[in-house]
Amino acid sequence: MFLKRKNEEQTDSHLDVLSNGKSKMMKKVAVSILLISCLSFNMAFANEGKKSTLKEVYHIYSNGQYVGTLSDKKEIQKIIEQKEQATSTQYEDFSIKAGSNLSIVPEQVFTQSTNDEATLKKLVKIIEVEATAFALSVNDEMAVYVKDLNAYQEVIRKLKLHFVTEEELNLLEERKSPHESLPELKEDETRIADIILEEKVSGVTVSVTPEKIVTPEDAVKLLLDGTLEQEEYKVTAGDVLGKIASKYNLSTAELMKNNPGITDTTVLQIGQVLNVTVLKPIVNVEVQYEKKLVEVIKHTKTVVENDEMNKGDTKVKQEGSDGKKIATYLVRQKNGIQVGRSIIEETILVEPKENIVLKGTKVIPSRGSGVFVWPAEGGYISSQMGYRWGRKHEGIDIARPSGFTIKVTDNGVVVAAGWDGTYGKRVIVDHQNGYKTTYAHLSSISVSEGDVVPQGSKLGDMGSTGRATGTHLHFEVEKNGVTINPLSVLK
Repeated sequence: MFLKRKNEEQTDSHLDVLSNGKSKMMKKVAVSILLISCLSFNMAFANEGKKSTLKEVYHIYSNGQYVGTLSDKKEIQKIIEQKEQATSTQYEDFSIKAGSNLSIVPEQVFTQSTNDEATLKKLVKIIEVEATAFALSVNDEMAVYVKDLNAYQEVIRKLKLHFVTEEELNLLEERKSPHESLPELKEDETRIADIILEEKVSGVTVSVTPEKIVTPEDAVKLLLDGTLEQEEYKVTAGDVLGKIASKYNLSTAELMKNNPGITDTTVLQIGQVLNVTVLKPIVNVEVQYEKKLVEVIKHTKTVVENDEMNKGDTKVKQEGSDGKKIATYLVRQKNGIQVGRSIIEETILVEPKENIVLKGTKVIPSRGSGVFVWPAEGGYISSQMGYRWGRKHEGIDIARPSGFTIKVTDNGVVVAAGWDGTYGKRVIVDHQNGYKTTYAHLSSISVSEGDVVPQGSKLGDMGSTGRATGTHLHFEVEKNGVTINPLSVLK
């Protein structure tokens, strides 16, 4: 019994301890919850207070560069609208947009500290105004800006019309239509086959400052000349075309082309203004023409040597005659200057006939070849053929040679050798081909009548026998019995 009671008392005591521990723990939890609730309330109240004091400012950047800070971004829009309105008044036909270079970054701050006036002054200066335009690109590089696609197409057309007529261009475009068949080219007809822009030309819509947009006419000038500005030079004393051209790295031909009416014989005037612009086309225009012509084919001439014919003799074996053909050419002009011509098609109508001439090579010592060599060793003509001292001088006189040997001018046979009055000692050679030559006033004779004398062989020595005023050779030539001027046959 005692033990049982004791055990019961111990059990009750243990339960009391557990009960007291739980009570204390519950009290601690309750206090913690109350503290957390108070803290959350105070924090929420504090945040609400902060939110009510924050202000928004706007940081402005232009193309990534900081400009300043504004308290009201509506002020930026006002400036943009003013810029757009002013530019639209100046460029009525363009689509204008301003401020694309700006970026705005908002920020929440406790204290709003900005200098709106200074920032707005900067913005007035730096806000960029752009217009929507069409850029003409040459080899992937922007070359010129025009208003729109229609203006771009007009530029391309005007480039072509700079080198062909409206009618020619229209006919070419009609022929390129898939519904049009190309008629056969007529004889002596020329037509445009194609017009090619040598560079790769394309276009794209872009935004650009309105000042850069030009008219189609100015765009064509820029593309063909490389510049819209004409450089001028005022002529000063001593200037000539070549000197001016060289100064500006131009050829004389280019300088004259720049100044129509100026030629290489033009007398420049002091103060005269010349266009010395160096033209460097950005776009080169090639016009290709088809040309059909009826042409003469010139015959050739061939000389065939014949050892059975005497040297100096010729004979026509076959008379030559011209032929005839129809040829179609492709003619290429670059910027108005022809740079090439090639045959597309050729039809021979009449074959040309070769002219064949036989030429003798057989040498007969007693027969001349018709080719006369100089009869003396150098010297000069001291007297021409013609009238002098009241009578006719039938030949020429050769004086002051380097040596005194007299030579026969061509192959032949000596038909006279001796004294002959006023001729003194003289030799006559018959060349057996219609020619005879006479050599007079010799001091000595080295041949006899009947001798066969080859060209260049010695006949005698120069002298002053007969009626002569000094040492010289009197030389005559007869052709078929008629005296002729020796200079007409001597080589």
